[in-house]
Amino acid sequence: MEKSYKLLIVEDEPDLCEILQFNLESEGYTVDIANSAEEALTKNLAQYDLLLLDVMMGQMSGFKLAQLLKSKPETKHIPIIFLTARVTENDILTGFNTGADDYILKPFSIKVVAARIKAVLSRTRSGNAQTNEIVRFETMEIDLNAKQVNIAGKSIELTKTEFELLALFVQNPTKVFSRESILTQVWTEDVYVTDRTVDVHITRLRKKIEPYGKNIVTRSGYGYCFL
Repeated sequence: MEKSYKLLIVEDEPDLCEILQFNLESEGYTVDIANSAEEALTKNLAQYDLLLLDVMMGQMSGFKLAQLLKSKPETKHIPIIFLTARVTENDILTGFNTGADDYILKPFSIKVVAARIKAVLSRTRSGNAQTNEIVRFETMEIDLNAKQVNIAGKSIELTKTEFELLALFVQNPTKVFSRESILTQVWTEDVYVTDRTVDVHITRLRKKIEPYGKNIVTRSGYGYCFL
């Protein structure tokens, strides 16, 4: 898998969550868990590449959560797969009408779930490739093809190096990059720069992308990450 996709499982059965998480992480995915729709809404949902939603949960159902996510520009692009025991034709139609990309009935095979996830990600990735590849974090949009950044609809002017730094961080949330790693991935081999150069560029980048400059966090002794 060329990219480590990040998934969120929203399911109120802890045992099922553990089984799904273990098996999907074995497939190479990064997997987080929320045991209710309300808990899911406390997370930065824009960071996920795909959501697995149960339907019958607590006060807010999976259908309601999906409707909410599809109504917001920062999350409407995220593919959704329902994992549910709701088996009637009306339930299935409701799922797809809320914008779901797939609807899997319980009980299910883990292998089937993994295959359906792969298919949905492949399909949505292909769709993005035909237009613009956009990475989003809250109100910030990074167009990887056009090399443009917008925050709350306002264009942000970045240098080539600043853009590459931001794209590296936002595409790999929570991952800590050492200065050496950043130098290797952002600067070309024929350009001589020092660790201090990385610090200077990140300081400039933080100022330009306010209010998200604080999301580029320094991990003392290790490097930088985007939270």
